[in-house]
Amino acid sequence: MKHPYLQEDHEIFRQSLRKFLEKEAYPFYDKWEQDRMIPRSFWTKMGEQGFLCPDIDEKYGGSGVDWGFAVVINEELERVGTGLIGIGLHSDIVVPYITSYGTEEQKQRWLPKCATGEIITAIAMTEPGTGSDLANIKTTAKLDGDHYIVNGQKTFITNGIQSDLVVVAVKTDPQAVPKHKGVSLLVIERVTPGFSRGRKLNKVGLHSQDTAELIFEDCRVPKENLLGEEGKGFLYLMEKLQQERLLVAIGAQTASEVMLEMTMDYVKSREAFGKTVSKFQNTQFKIVEMTTDIQMGRAFLDQLIAEHIEGKDVVTKVSMAKWKLTDTARKIATECMQLHGGYGYMEEYEIARRFRDIQVGAIYAGTNEIMKTIIAKNLGL
Repeated sequence: MKHPYLQEDHEIFRQSLRKFLEKEAYPFYDKWEQDRMIPRSFWTKMGEQGFLCPDIDEKYGGSGVDWGFAVVINEELERVGTGLIGIGLHSDIVVPYITSYGTEEQKQRWLPKCATGEIITAIAMTEPGTGSDLANIKTTAKLDGDHYIVNGQKTFITNGIQSDLVVVAVKTDPQAVPKHKGVSLLVIERVTPGFSRGRKLNKVGLHSQDTAELIFEDCRVPKENLLGEEGKGFLYLMEKLQQERLLVAIGAQTASEVMLEMTMDYVKSREAFGKTVSKFQNTQFKIVEMTTDIQMGRAFLDQLIAEHIEGKDVVTKVSMAKWKLTDTARKIATECMQLHGGYGYMEEYEIARRFRDIQVGAIYAGTNEIMKTIIAKNLGL
């Protein structure tokens, strides 16, 4: 399907990336799922080929290309498996905080290694007692001379085990009114004293994606690691969450397309009662319904991506796409598993993994209930 925002060079890029993934990712993905980890060697291979942070300026080691290339990368990684989301998180969620709000010195120090895969990044917002309610985080950062002293805990952190650089949401002013004005962002490096990893979390799906708890105990962070201005962290998070939610929508849409493709192949080859399963009217109706939902979702998403690339305000539409496309993908996973019959429940069939992996799309990057709240507010309700 031709996307309106992609040119010929994007499609040439897609072919080279797909070739790379067919050699370096598809054959090993099942093992990565068993190992519960994407190896760092894969990150550095991605970096060598220019598949990490492609929109970073050339002077910091990126390619300086438009965001359409990021869309292609995220679609192709999702086609391999949702467990690769940590790469999109690094390139298109965390690194943009540094490119947008970092000082020249911070950019020169961190961005080149982010582009090569030497530095893997994470962002730490969620806490054991605080999910989508970011104004109420409890992790504190108190200025003590040239350092912030950070205390607190974060959980559900994507790339939590492997990350070398974590953008951490902290309270620099716990007394601030309103509360969100006390939130700041600190960049905390792996070797910082007082920073440790908690458990590597055991998830229902996304097995190859490392998710962890992070612990800060009198963690001494140099004050030059403050990102942007003190007290503006909440504002920065709100600005950047749009792209994160858009990435979740892109992943969900791509997963839906992949699940439908594999199910079409399966029902055409599987026989029951002397004919292929695809010849039963129920199967045909289900396939037709899913195809329609997917095509309509793609049309909305493509328009939305084009508007995002143009720099338009897409907060309401992004919230719509995030909830609707993840919700649709969960329904499609269920229908596709059913059409696989007993084999759909077997781990060796990809639909089983897809069924497990897709569920979290409705939860992370702000739950779908939060998306509906945002939309309602923006509709003036």
